[in-house]
Amino acid sequence: MLLDVPGFIASLGLPDGCRVDQRVPKKLLLENGAPTAADKRLIADTVEEIQWVAALKPNTIGVPDYRDDQREYLEIAVLAVTLRSQPGQDKAKPANAARLAELVHRAVPYPVLLLLCSGQSMTLSLAHKRWAQNEAGKVVLDGGLVAASLPEDAPGADAMDAFMQTVALARQPRSSLLALYQGWMDGVQALLAAKMTGAFKAADSPKQAAARRHALQECVRLEAEAARLRAQAGKEKQLARQVELNLALKRVLAQLAAAREQL
Repeated sequence: MLLDVPGFIASLGLPDGCRVDQRVPKKLLLENGAPTAADKRLIADTVEEIQWVAALKPNTIGVPDYRDDQREYLEIAVLAVTLRSQPGQDKAKPANAARLAELVHRAVPYPVLLLLCSGQSMTLSLAHKRWAQNEAGKVVLDGGLVAASLPEDAPGADAMDAFMQTVALARQPRSSLLALYQGWMDGVQALLAAKMTGAFKAADSPKQAAARRHALQECVRLEAEAARLRAQAGKEKQLARQVELNLALKRVLAQLAAAREQL
């Protein structure tokens, strides 16, 4: 299943009143989202085009804004960034794409639904924002990015179809822009869970979605620990130490299986 930006945007079902459809000069990202010389080179060399697709505000989608001591969600921006195809590659390197997504999220003061397009692949990412603790008026990322590559992270066409139905604006919570944004984030995490379980299932409640978030974090942590133990055991020369590492690996794999059961 091949995806493109227009197809994905159509699946969101956004009202015409929130569409912006304006090209954003790359210069703005270079000036506001590139803290290092390496980041400036990355943007200059790999970003082909930035499109501001839509601005979701209370007066354009009928969902109230959100304010508390930690954050202020007055609007949600939908952005599409097209990357240049590199010689001999049909898409950007994962590390480069992840860094670019982070730079875009950091550069925009609003929460962003970001589509990063590279060749035939599209990465969808989201990240919560909060007030910076030490700088008045400055917004920073609150936690890491939640991202999925489409369609690679779907275990099959059925899961992909189910996910595409789940992202529709009409199916998101409408109590506030924060709840709406979290609804999209929960949908992406459901797809990441489906990659491990083989079947897509949307969360039935915010409590279930929160439990899945925790289980996904545990799976990522335990998979990294299992990889570390395997590598260490492969290099170990002493038999007793090999046995010890393999026993530790079995314990981690049992914990990983238990975490996957929570997905």
